Amino acid sequence: MSKKILFPQIKGLLHGSDYNPDQWLDRPDILEKDIELMKKAKMTSMSVGIFAWAAYEPSEGEFHMDWLKNIMDKLYENGIYTILATPSGARPAWLDEKYPECMRVNADDHRAHHGFRHNHCMSSPKFREKTGIIINKIIDTVGDHPGLAMWHISNEFGGECFCPLCKKKFQDYLADKFDHDINKLNKAWWTSFWSHTYNNFSQIEPPYANGEFSIMGLNLEWKRFTTWNTTDYMKSEIEILKRRTPNIPVTTNFMQLFPGLDYRVMAKELDVISWDSYPFFHNNYETFADTMARSSFDHAVMRSMKKDQPYMLMESAPGLANWHRYNKLKRPGVHKLFSAQAVGCGSDTVQYFQWRKSRGAFEQFHGAVVDHLGTDDTRIFKEVAKVGEMLDNLSKVKGTLVKPKAALLFDWDNMWAIENMRGLSDETKNYPQTCADIYHEFLKLGIDMNVVASDDNLDDYNVVVAPMLYMLRPGAADNLKKFVKRGGQLLATYLTGYVDDNTLCFLGGFPGNGLSELFGLISEEIDTLYDCDINSATFTNGNKAKIRDYAEILRVSDADVIARYDSDFYAGTPVVTRKTYGDGKSYYVAARLDMNAMSELFKTMLEETETPYYVLPDGIEYHKREDETGDTIEFYLNVTDKELSFSTISGDKLTLEPYGVKIF
Repeated sequence: MSKKILFPQIKGLLHGSDYNPDQWLDRPDILEKDIELMKKAKMTSMSVGIFAWAAYEPSEGEFHMDWLKNIMDKLYENGIYTILATPSGARPAWLDEKYPECMRVNADDHRAHHGFRHNHCMSSPKFREKTGIIINKIIDTVGDHPGLAMWHISNEFGGECFCPLCKKKFQDYLADKFDHDINKLNKAWWTSFWSHTYNNFSQIEPPYANGEFSIMGLNLEWKRFTTWNTTDYMKSEIEILKRRTPNIPVTTNFMQLFPGLDYRVMAKELDVISWDSYPFFHNNYETFADTMARSSFDHAVMRSMKKDQPYMLMESAPGLANWHRYNKLKRPGVHKLFSAQAVGCGSDTVQYFQWRKSRGAFEQFHGAVVDHLGTDDTRIFKEVAKVGEMLDNLSKVKGTLVKPKAALLFDWDNMWAIENMRGLSDETKNYPQTCADIYHEFLKLGIDMNVVASDDNLDDYNVVVAPMLYMLRPGAADNLKKFVKRGGQLLATYLTGYVDDNTLCFLGGFPGNGLSELFGLISEEIDTLYDCDINSATFTNGNKAKIRDYAEILRVSDADVIARYDSDFYAGTPVVTRKTYGDGKSYYVAARLDMNAMSELFKTMLEETETPYYVLPDGIEYHKREDETGDTIEFYLNVTDKELSFSTISGDKLTLEPYGVKIF
């Protein structure tokens, strides 16, 4: 497969920022200075117009578009391309005043007032009409501009709407899903509980704050509907752009493991995946290496949505953010380290919010390349310029891919189902963090993982880990059995296979839907542990592992027991098992073990599939990208504030300064 180059018109990797010239139209001197500073920082793109609706259309039907063309002309004349946003992320006041149906209704059934952003109703025909008008005006003005490199759809989609339009749309969505058969829905949702049976689809309401909350299928389907409806709205913008500018790619910016939307559904409609990364650097509850590892995990989530092409880091803070609980400065060197990590994980861009700090309003103190000081001699500007130099020299990286042989399963709707289940402990479920912790253990072994859905094709992988796969999508169980049967190594944990995709419990034992055959066991009970509860496991080789939070009691049929509980009334019963299934092996870990013990299991799985791994020195993170010929680019990152000397994977000696980077 040939490389997919996202931006062939740019020499190296793309270096860019959110740019808001509409805030400075009365200061031509500042706009002129911006161009000069962009060139000094080696900027090659600017994301323009993200919240510019009021500048385009200050009152209904009154359009001012010349400023946009003038800005894009100036950028292009100076070798800077434009990623142009549609302005639907925030509405002008005149629109809300005249068309209140465009504003959302919250879970308390109250209509929002004008303000903030992203409080529009995705179902509103009037909102879609008005966004269509302004998008067409933008295309009329600059749709054929030579500096237009990409469309940026709206901004950071998110949020729910409980208005009458969305309620009716939800009812129609459910009717279609359940073949217009209300009895089918009642059975799938087990509505006979508490006598909540529906007679028709018109009786079904969204989960209002003072309404129905006890039907898990309803709660889960509302989350899915919100994704579906948001995607449907997004497609209405994409349709206009693709019809009129078919050769310009489209993206929208995602946000980490955002809990409100299933990004994998939305990703199918986009040409390129992009996302906004704001790690909580220098916090007081984890090591810096742990923060960097979580950042790497988030990159892997985004990379894996379209694993055959690079993705984009669309936003990051060149200095500090303004919305963290504690808005710490990035220490010297961290910006380059973080940027190199993004590239090592598969991004072909490093971009920022924002270019120049605004003088007022909500984000006036959010980090920017250009501070209120307005000069190029600040620490942040100098560090950004160094990143620009690095990216300019990485043309050989463009289009190369991260090609992991290990994968971690993460489903958004599984996350929603776990959070909504009435069981275990609300304080310690921690499904996303558990996934990230497992990813970190592989990272310590020099292994990148893709983060994929349970029903994704697993043919590219030797080792798959499926933490807390509580809810099984249709086909997921067969997918896992097929993977192991052809020679893969699979590890699943406690809470696997309890419910189907409507959150109905499987009968006949957990894990259900045929997975008890794959693992050779049934989980009869699950114990929730307090922080003060102490238990552990002993492996057949004598090694010990601490246990916290959760412990299942297993009935093993034809699996090998490789660890047993040490205490409580289930002492001596199995806690870790392994079964040969076809040409592969399936591991089951019935308790939340400490990660040192989990790492030993991962090493065994990698060794048995002849997948190379390298135990990296503490504080070193490693990533590798490959081109279509197999040539590689290797990234070594020092994720500590100490100088580190060590041997590389090839055996060479290397010394990295604090937060240092080396790219081979």
